Amino acid sequence: MLSRREFLRRSMLAALALAGGEALASCAPSPTPTPVPPTATLAPRPTQVPLATATNTALPPTATRAATATLTSTPAPPATMTATPVPPTPTQPYLAVARSADPAKMTRAAIDALGGMARFVKKGNDVILKPNICNASYTPEYATTTNPDVLAELVKMCLEAGAARVRVMDQPFSGTAVEAYKKSGIRDAVEKVGGQMEIMSAMKYADVNLPNGRLLKRWRVYQDILKADVVINVPIAKTHDLAQVTLALKGLFGVVTNPPALHNALDQHIADVNTLIKPTLSIIDGVRTLAVNGPTGGSLDFVVQTNVLIASHDPVAADAYATKLLFLKKPEDIPYIKYAAEMGLGNFAFDKMRIKEVTA
Repeated sequence: MLSRREFLRRSMLAALALAGGEALASCAPSPTPTPVPPTATLAPRPTQVPLATATNTALPPTATRAATATLTSTPAPPATMTATPVPPTPTQPYLAVARSADPAKMTRAAIDALGGMARFVKKGNDVILKPNICNASYTPEYATTTNPDVLAELVKMCLEAGAARVRVMDQPFSGTAVEAYKKSGIRDAVEKVGGQMEIMSAMKYADVNLPNGRLLKRWRVYQDILKADVVINVPIAKTHDLAQVTLALKGLFGVVTNPPALHNALDQHIADVNTLIKPTLSIIDGVRTLAVNGPTGGSLDFVVQTNVLIASHDPVAADAYATKLLFLKKPEDIPYIKYAAEMGLGNFAFDKMRIKEVTA
């Protein structure tokens, strides 16, 4: 039997143990349940748009990959272009052909034959001239880049008509733009008369829809081309290893990203780009024509001094006329010219249009 003293000692120890356990339990953190947000505030899961529905499924496999390379699930904005072609009045020529040994005089004569630069450029306009400055390898006499005297005269005429600024730009596929602008002689000629050379920044390209394209439904386009008041396309006349010739219609590949990706189904892609990019005026530089080994040339033996310039609001007509005059080919035998005409982007019914020839 426990003594009274031993019983009290054991009772005290048991009470202390019980009190200590409760105290420790009260200090331990309780597990906190994870709150579940109300279902009404949950954002819906984004739906991925299948690429097959975002572009024309008639594309060949490689063309499909190219045309969908920049697609995302975010819809592209509808594309519009501020500049538009300026058609002639019934009394004005549809197309002008100027001839001269002086490129500047020939350029002014061609524009004057169409009614003057004031028909196309208004006071305060933001003007872009888009020449061919495709490489940094050759000086002007090799006829791979647009004649600098032609561009300088166009800059002068635009400023005379009241343009707020005149920018000149292209993206070369060989060498940097800085090198190409200098080597071509275009930078010095343009800046001397008050024009600005612009390096086409990658930040200024954006995805846009081309709803009227047959194959190409979406691509990245230089946004300033879409926003400028006036766009004048000034390609040089050259042969092309794939397209046969490269003139105004083909030259507009210079305002979209990754042109080589469009070389599959090239002819239709050229026409498709032109469903969106519609310059105010197209002027084909035929001071010198690169008759063989285009578009890069590389020898003066490939160059013919032709001293002609062709201008029209209709790039199909301009390209078709240059094809006949400079390359002795039928326009209908150049697929991209044929496709562009079929799509209503212009015409080459020369017997039904007024053509004015001038000599300066």
